[in-house]
Amino acid sequence: MPAPEEPEDPRPRTAHPDATARGEVDPVARIDELRETIRHHNALYYDQDSPEIPDSEYDELLRELKRLEELHPDLVTPDSPSQTVGGTPSVVLPPVRHHVPMMSLDNAMNEDELRAWGNRLGRQLGPDAGSVGFVCELKIDGLAISVRYEVGQLVLAATRGNGRVGEDVTANVHAIADIPDELPPGSSTPEIIEVRGEVYMPVPVFEQINAELAAAGEKTYVNPRNTAAGSLRQKDAGITAKRRLSFWSYQLGEMQGGPRLATHHETLELLARLGLPVNPNIAVLETLDQVYAFCARWQQLRHDLDYEIDGVVVKVDDLARRDELGFTSKAPRWAIAYKFPPEERTTRLHAIQVSIGRTGRATPFAMLAPVFVGGSTVGVATLHNQDQVKHKDVRPGDVVIVRKAGDVIPEVVGPVLSERPAGLPEWVFPDTCPVCRTRLVRAEGEADHRCPNESCPARVAGAIEHFASRGGMDIEGFGESRVQLFQSLGMVHDVGDVYSLDYGRLEDLEGFGEISVANLRSAIEASKRRPLANLLVGLNIRHLGPAGAEALARHFGHVDALMGASVDDISSVEGIGPIIAASVREWFALDANRAIIEKLRAAGVNFAGPTRETTALPKTLDGKAVVVTGTLAGYSRNDAEAAIKARGGKSPSSISAKTMALVVGESPGASKLAKAESLGVPILDQDAFEHLLETGEV
Repeated sequence: MPAPEEPEDPRPRTAHPDATARGEVDPVARIDELRETIRHHNALYYDQDSPEIPDSEYDELLRELKRLEELHPDLVTPDSPSQTVGGTPSVVLPPVRHHVPMMSLDNAMNEDELRAWGNRLGRQLGPDAGSVGFVCELKIDGLAISVRYEVGQLVLAATRGNGRVGEDVTANVHAIADIPDELPPGSSTPEIIEVRGEVYMPVPVFEQINAELAAAGEKTYVNPRNTAAGSLRQKDAGITAKRRLSFWSYQLGEMQGGPRLATHHETLELLARLGLPVNPNIAVLETLDQVYAFCARWQQLRHDLDYEIDGVVVKVDDLARRDELGFTSKAPRWAIAYKFPPEERTTRLHAIQVSIGRTGRATPFAMLAPVFVGGSTVGVATLHNQDQVKHKDVRPGDVVIVRKAGDVIPEVVGPVLSERPAGLPEWVFPDTCPVCRTRLVRAEGEADHRCPNESCPARVAGAIEHFASRGGMDIEGFGESRVQLFQSLGMVHDVGDVYSLDYGRLEDLEGFGEISVANLRSAIEASKRRPLANLLVGLNIRHLGPAGAEALARHFGHVDALMGASVDDISSVEGIGPIIAASVREWFALDANRAIIEKLRAAGVNFAGPTRETTALPKTLDGKAVVVTGTLAGYSRNDAEAAIKARGGKSPSSISAKTMALVVGESPGASKLAKAESLGVPILDQDAFEHLLETGEV
């Protein structure tokens, strides 16, 4: 079905930088429009903690305003958003005038802009300046605050506000465990010290709060940053305390007394000595090459943290040179924020459709006007279930915010309500399966609708794809498009038919040749030797995951023993609860599924569990994570992972700072190699892998 014609988008769009010079844009009108739009979004972001657009699109509007004002300096006014900081102070919380203004930062969006900033530093400091040292800090996505101590006691805490006047949040800051109420006595403790930093909400806390709200049927929060900001600005400090906020300190404001400091990194060391939390991921670097490498590394690792970051702050280390460089009207010249590529964008929602998965789950998804976000172009995003669509109130025709973080499936965050066309109707969840037209059902207490028809073509296709997937029988070349082809030709009706394909018929099909058919046949034959746990996963038994499948395979040792077990027998296995046990028993009790088992038995698929020799292997890798990429001689990928797990280890699909080693075979994944190198994770070839299995040592 063709997408509906896209309606006119009412949002202010960033004009081409040469458009004004060509006479295509009236600079006065455009500057006025941009200022009005930016002030509107400032109020939403700073004052109401409810932004309508992603930071990246706000940045584009502000950058366009700055470009136009640079072309027309006579149009610059002191109250322009390009010349001011933050939002307006609250009328609810008492105002606080900062002794030292809290300024914002200019942004660099790429390497060229970072180097242009470095070149400006060189010109301003002059030819005799020598090399300029830098301190790099992670840019925490939270709320900037100032905390003032006098004679070691916390006496005042304030938000940034408009940079000159903020809001008094002293009582609420007392409720944040990370921020000490008093500093240790001693000669290094200044008589007066004003600490600048960022209040944030850890991601696990945010997720737990949202889970509790969802369980209670209440509205959930959009993101950790806005939740943290709203939590800090409560009139009731008891609410702030319950939100479990955290804090990183990163800068001094005013200081009287205490040690003499020559560099920024010395100020960070002082803050740490005084008991204030300082982020551990800070680097003192000498060159812009090193600075850019630091930025690129943390762009890759940002999702390994339990708090959100949106860039890196780069500061000149030498405090005397900072004084020489000075400030613009709203930002220091000696610092810049290197912003990571946006993970949120707005785009038009054309339609909402529903897909049917292998278990019959009906999942609504959004058909979008393609938008580049999170490093790739996104045209489809998940909406999870009926309740989420209703809660987010997204409707076909809306402008919506789309989020894609790392490898996470893109999702629609919510609509931009100020841009909703008048009279736009709500979307209604369908009553019937869009594939087989069976009436959808929603069990009591569940969030998902399901198609109950086990013969639904979408369910069958999903089940076969799952059976052939890496977590199941790992059959190379048996992906979605081929499953659909074989299904349309009547060659497969269930997973048992995978082993009875007519290979002669395949050679006559377009896209197949003698070699490709031989490769497919070889992959299918190799899958017959997969461990029992892989087979149990591949059978698509609801609620049964890899860990449960391994536990059942170890305990029962054979499909026939499991097939004859009662619910009580199954639930007695460690790690298997009553819900999984009932689901396993129900699956094997169905005649259609027993027929599939007999097809697999006739094909020679392995039904036996781990051998005693395997279970008795020494646990050389107990609790250690080893990632495998590429092809190893004598091992399928599943075999390699099974060898790791048999020795007590874990074999996740992605690399983190906790990974012990990356095992690399032929044709490895480039992203895994790059991430291992950036984290300093040891990279092993096959010989080193064998040594690791035997000794547990790299």
